[in-house]
Amino acid sequence: MSSAALAIVQPSNDVGKPASVPKPKPPAHLTAESKRWWNEILKEYDLEGHHLRLLQAACEAWERMQAARAAIATYGLTFTDGSGSPKVRPEISIERDSKIVFARLIRELDLDCEAPAETRRPPAIRSNRGA
Repeated sequence: MSSAALAIVQPSNDVGKPASVPKPKPPAHLTAESKRWWNEILKEYDLEGHHLRLLQAACEAWERMQAARAAIATYGLTFTDGSGSPKVRPEISIERDSKIVFARLIRELDLDCEAPAETRRPPAIRSNRGA
């Protein structure tokens, strides 16, 4: 091919569009399930840097909740302390707290909400709307 042919720039349909930025890979410490979810979210949504941190925290909260559930399934809801008194296992609190954190992070990321209305009221939760 001649140097003149190489100098010809082919028109592109992407004129004026920003160059495609590769999606960040999920953090290495996440489970395979969380990594798949991370990639699904990044396919569907355009997230900025601070959103990626929230997404990572949501993945970690989900994994912590799952680990607590596994421990509860193995060891039960209670244990007997040294004096023979039944006590609630700490995994119960870990599971509850992780569920709350996960739900708040998903809401903060606005992954399943419509555009906010122009009112001062907080956005309605879809599942609580009347028919």
